[in-house]
Parts: sequence; C-alpha cells; structure tokens
Amino acid sequence: MEDLIEILEELQPEVDYETTENLIDGRYLDSLTILALVSEIEDKFGVEIPTVEIIPNNFNSAKKIWSLIERLREE
Repeated sequence: MEDLIEILEELQPEVDYETTENLIDGRYLDSLTILALVSEIEDKFGVEIPTVEIIPNNFNSAKKIWSLIERLREE
C-alpha cells in the first residue's frame, strides 16, 4: 500500500491519505486526477481497471483503492 500512497501523494500532495475517507465526495480528487491515478495504478501494479470499477465507492479512500487493486490482482 506504500506504493499506492506515494502515487496519490505525487498527484495530490496536500491530502492525508491515511485517514481521509472521502477522496471523491470531498472533491480531493477530480476526474482528471482519477484518470491519471488509474493509469499509474495499472502501470505500477499490473492490473487493468475496467470502466465499471471507476466509481466513487472504489476511490473514496486509499484503503478502498487498495482493496480494488487486490481484488483485481486475484481475478
């Protein structure tokens, strides 16, 4: 998960990703940042994130993003 936090901090450094649970709902991440994040995740972790998975529930916290990555790795 440290690699994920590093990616998030590069894209949006002023957010506390350890505790923030509303990255989308709180507008910490906008649509362009999410697209960049998806690309970085796919490259770094070797997963493909389907469009149907790019929903606020999967991206509202670093923990939820990490759960998505782990689930996609298992598939």
